[in-house]
Amino acid sequence: MGRAEERRARQRGGRRAAPKGRSSRAAAVSRTSGASGAAGATGASGGGSKSFIRRLFTWKKILGTFLGACLLGIGAFIVLYMMVQVPEGNAQAQLQTNTFKYSDGSVLVTDGKVNREVVDLAKIPKKVQLTFVAAENKSFYEDSGIDLKGTARGLLNTLSGKGKQGGSTITQQYVKNYYLTQDQTVTRKLRELVISLKVDRQTSKDDILAGYINTSYYGRTAYGIQAAAQAYYRVDAEKLSVAQGAYLAAVLQAPSQYDWTAASPTGKKLVKARWNYVLDNMVEEGWLDASTRADMEFPVPEEPQAESGLKGQKGYFVKLAKQQLVQQLMDQDGLSKDDAEAQVDRGGWTITLNIDKKKQKQLEKAVKTQLTEQLDPDKRKVDKNIQAGAASVDPKTGKIVALYGGADYTTHYFSNANRTDYQPASTFKPVILAAALEHEAETQDGKKIGARTVYDGTSKRPVKGSDIAFAPENEDDTDYGPVTVQTAMNKSINSVFAQMGVDVGMDKVLETATDLGMDTADLKALPAYTLGTMGASPIQMAGVYATLDNHGKKVTPTIIKSAERNGSEVEMPDPIGEQVISRETADTVTSVLTGVVDDGTAKRSVRDNSARDGQEVAGKTGTSDDNKSAWFTGYTPDLVTSVGLFGEKYKVGGQAKMYGAGGEPRVNGGGFPAEIWAAYMFGVTSTSAEFDLDTDQGAAVEPSFTPSQTPSQTPSKTPSQTPSQTPSKTPSQTPSQTPSQTPSQTPSQTPSQTPTTKPPTDDIPEDPVDPANEQ
Repeated sequence: MGRAEERRARQRGGRRAAPKGRSSRAAAVSRTSGASGAAGATGASGGGSKSFIRRLFTWKKILGTFLGACLLGIGAFIVLYMMVQVPEGNAQAQLQTNTFKYSDGSVLVTDGKVNREVVDLAKIPKKVQLTFVAAENKSFYEDSGIDLKGTARGLLNTLSGKGKQGGSTITQQYVKNYYLTQDQTVTRKLRELVISLKVDRQTSKDDILAGYINTSYYGRTAYGIQAAAQAYYRVDAEKLSVAQGAYLAAVLQAPSQYDWTAASPTGKKLVKARWNYVLDNMVEEGWLDASTRADMEFPVPEEPQAESGLKGQKGYFVKLAKQQLVQQLMDQDGLSKDDAEAQVDRGGWTITLNIDKKKQKQLEKAVKTQLTEQLDPDKRKVDKNIQAGAASVDPKTGKIVALYGGADYTTHYFSNANRTDYQPASTFKPVILAAALEHEAETQDGKKIGARTVYDGTSKRPVKGSDIAFAPENEDDTDYGPVTVQTAMNKSINSVFAQMGVDVGMDKVLETATDLGMDTADLKALPAYTLGTMGASPIQMAGVYATLDNHGKKVTPTIIKSAERNGSEVEMPDPIGEQVISRETADTVTSVLTGVVDDGTAKRSVRDNSARDGQEVAGKTGTSDDNKSAWFTGYTPDLVTSVGLFGEKYKVGGQAKMYGAGGEPRVNGGGFPAEIWAAYMFGVTSTSAEFDLDTDQGAAVEPSFTPSQTPSQTPSKTPSQTPSQTPSKTPSQTPSQTPSQTPSQTPSQTPSQTPTTKPPTDDIPEDPVDPANEQ
C-alpha cells in the first residue's frame, strides 16, 4: 500500500493501515485475544490519561508559564513603581500630645511633647555615624536602598502571621519611620520597597543616614539621636563616644528590651552581645582600629529621668496607663512591644483613667499623716529608706480608683505600687487557705481542712509529708500548741500554714495563686513559699484580695477607663473574668480574714481605729524577713486596698532593713501599713455595706475556737545556718499586671536536716535556700 492509500485509509477508518506483512499477524492476535479485549481497553484508557498529563505538563509549557508569571510580576512592579510616589514626610505631623483625664472627665495632665531635636549629620562624629551602619546595613553605601531577600522574608512572615522580622536596609527603615507607618501589612511593605528605591535614587546616602538616625525611636520616649544621647548619657549627640554610639545603635533593635536600667538579665546579655557585634563589624570593615576596640568598655547608661510635668502621683498614673495600653495594642493588633510603645508615644491619644479624685486625695493624705509626718530623716537615717506603695481597687469592676507610687515620680521613677521585688510575706497565707478549701484538702491524719481544723502551732515544728525538710519559726519563736486554722490566721502562725501548704500540695497552692492573679510561673513547688517569699506588688495583691471580695470571680486591676485616638476607641479587656475559685471558698476565706481584724494582728490599727464607723473589714498583715517589707491588704464589701512599705537604700537602690524607722523597734504590717489603710478606707467607704457570705465557717459567722493551751515563748536560738539573701536592686515594672516574679531570696530547704531560722521580724522568718542551689 502506497503512502497516498495509507492516508486515505486513515481518513476513512481513523487509523493508519497496517503493512501487508503485519496484517495477518494482527488478525491472529485479534482472534486469540477474545474476551481479554475489555481489559485491553481499560489499559489503553489508563495509558491515555498518563499521556494527557504528560502532554499537559511538558517542560515547554512549564517554562512558558514561569516566564509569563515573571513578566506579569515585572509588569505589575513597573506599574506599581510608576503609580507610587514619594509622599510628603508625615512623621512630624503625626506626633501629638496625649491627654490623660480623671474618671470624671477632668484633665489630669497633657503629656507627650515630642522628645526630638533634629541634628545635622556633620555634627555627629563620623565613627558614631558608622556604628549605625555597622549595626544595621554594612552595605549601605553600595546598595540600591533595598534588600530583596530581607523584604521577601518580611512579606512571608507577615502573610504567615509571624509579625515583625529584621532584614530591612537603613533606607527602608528610614522610609518606614518618616514616610509610612509601623503597620505589619503586605501593602505597606510593597510601598516601602518602591519608595525606598526612589528615595535612594533621589537622595544622597548622607541625607538618608541623617534622616534615619533622626527619626528612629530609641526608647525612653526619645526620637532621634540627640534626644537619645540626652536620655541615656546626658550629653549632646556631638559629644557621644564610639562606645556610646554603638550602644544607641544596638538599642534600636529592641528599645524596650535593651534599655539597660529596665532590662532583664537576658536582655542585658543580648544588648551587650549586640554592642560587641556592632564594634566587631566596624573593625571588620576597617572603620575602627582593633587595638582601640579591644580597650573599649561597655558604657552603662544613666538612670531615666521623669518629665517635670509628671510630678507627684501623675507620673505613676501615666506610666501604668501607658503600660496597660501598650499591652492591649500588642494583644489586639499583634504589634511588637517596641512598635506598640512607639504608637503610644506618637501621641494623639485621649486616655480616661479610673482614678477617682476624691479617693486619690484621701489616699495621699493618709500616707502623709500616718507615715511621712512620722518620719524624721535628720534624726534617723533609716527613715530615708522608707518607700510606700498602695493600690485601691473596686472589686465589682476591677477599676483602680486610687494609687500611690511613691513620694514623687520625678524623684523616684519606679512605682512602688507596681514593683514586684519585695515579698508579700504573710499576706500570702489566705491563698494557702483558699487552695486547701478549693481542693478539699485533708491533714496528714485525714481530716478535711477548714476554719475549725486544729493544727499544731509549735514553733520550728518540722512539717510532715514533705520530701524536703522544713521547720519554720513563728514570730518571736512563740509556741502556740494546738490551734484552729482561724486562730492561726489571726495570729499569723507560720508553722501551721507551712504544714497546710504541704497538706494541700505546693503545686496546687501555686496554681491557686496564679488563678487569683499572682505570677508564679517560674516558682518551684517548695514549702518555703508558704511564708510568702516570692515577689508581688500592691496592685497584684489588691487583685488577689479583690477576687476574694468578688466571691471568686477573677479581678484584674486596670487604670484605664477608655483610650481613644482619631475617633477610634481601643477595646480594653474586661477586668472581671471567670470564676476561678468557688464562691464558698472565697467567702470562707473572707469570713476567716474578718478575725484578723477583730481579734488578730490588725486589731489595734483597724478594729479599734477611731475613724471606723461600723464598716465590715477583712484583711491580713504581713512582714518579711529582716523587716525589709511590711504590708496590710484588706477590704470592705465595696473596696479593696493593699498598702506596702519597702526598705530601699536611699539613692543607691537595693533592699534595706526598716528596723527603727519612725521610732518603732520594727515596722510591722499592723503598724504603718494598717494605719495608712484605715485612715484612707474609713474616709471613703460606705458604713452600711455588708459582706454577703455563702459560708458557715470563719469568724464572720461563728466565734473562733482555740483549744486550751497557753502559748509559750521560747527564747530565740542562734541559727545553725544563715540563709543567703541577694535582693534585687531594680524593681520589675510590668505593663500588664503580671510582671515576672523573681524571688529576691531563694528558699532554703535541706533534705538532710531540719533547718532552723532566725526569729522573724513579724510574721515570717528568713528565706531558706533552694536545695538545688546548695553547694
